[in-house]
Amino acid sequence: MVAAIGRVIAFLREKQILHKVGVAISIAVIAAACYVLYHLLRGIDLDKVLEAIRQTEPRSIGLAALFVAAGYFTLTFYDLFALRTIGRKEVPYRTAALSAFTSYSIGHNVGASVFTGGAVRYRIYSAWGLDGIDVAKICFLAGLTFWLGNAAVLGMGIAYHPEAASSIDQLPPWLNRVLAFVILAGLTVYVVWVSIRPRRVGRGTWTVELPGGPLTLLQIGIGIVDLGFCALAMYVLVPDEPNLGFVVVAVIFVSATLLGFASHSPGGLGVFDAAMLVGLWQMDKEGLLAGMLLFRILYYIVPFMLSVIILAVREIVIGTRLKRMHRLADALDPKPVRQDPTPG
Repeated sequence: MVAAIGRVIAFLREKQILHKVGVAISIAVIAAACYVLYHLLRGIDLDKVLEAIRQTEPRSIGLAALFVAAGYFTLTFYDLFALRTIGRKEVPYRTAALSAFTSYSIGHNVGASVFTGGAVRYRIYSAWGLDGIDVAKICFLAGLTFWLGNAAVLGMGIAYHPEAASSIDQLPPWLNRVLAFVILAGLTVYVVWVSIRPRRVGRGTWTVELPGGPLTLLQIGIGIVDLGFCALAMYVLVPDEPNLGFVVVAVIFVSATLLGFASHSPGGLGVFDAAMLVGLWQMDKEGLLAGMLLFRILYYIVPFMLSVIILAVREIVIGTRLKRMHRLADALDPKPVRQDPTPG
């Protein structure tokens, strides 16, 4: 049975059917989100949205910015954890932090973060002797941390308040609670599975040893803290009334983030926004849109601009150092001056 499933998967990969299905699903999700968003925003008063932005307290914006900064700080441990897992302990934290911050902020905005973020990571880590396979392993382990954290947050949040998820997926609360317990049970099984003995995925040089039980729990913890800070940033920016509570906003925020991530649209644009508007339907639409716009500025635009500046300055510094090294090499080992032979 397992062999048959493996042959089917191999056939689908060979014919690129899985890739085509994934693209079709992404297009369908984006199209559905745009349709929903269009109907939700038809009666929106833009002046009211701008007024809601102006009336947002500077304290709330500053607090949200602090939570966003804490979230990006937590993201740096995604790469550090992955580097230590593949045995590259010589790479310092500052390099891991630079790689994580720039790759995630650029990947979030450009879309297709696996490729765009991977390219940024390769440019930074290649200076430390890491090759494409090492970078691919880092991307895989960082992504695993992200999904484990998301699963934990969604599982616990939906189990505690299934009505929040029902506002998005339109499923009965009891069914959402059952699904939440299934997610938590799956996480438990995975932790036990990697705790029994070392587990590996991939083949040949692409083999990655999965973190054991204690390290997997650390992965889950990193993911939970990251998502918690991001959800807090959104929570302080959405309207105060009605006060739905942090858990409700967090569950809807994480669900919307996952939908946006799955659509591969830049910054989850359209998909994330539609899910938030549907999930938080009780809130004033203009006020909610104002909070979402501020969140996008703080979480997407500002880090993206900082990353572009940091990478540009880094390239200039590297280029200047290389020119100095070439000049020094030429000065220490000048080329012999060619002399015309003396007529004999």
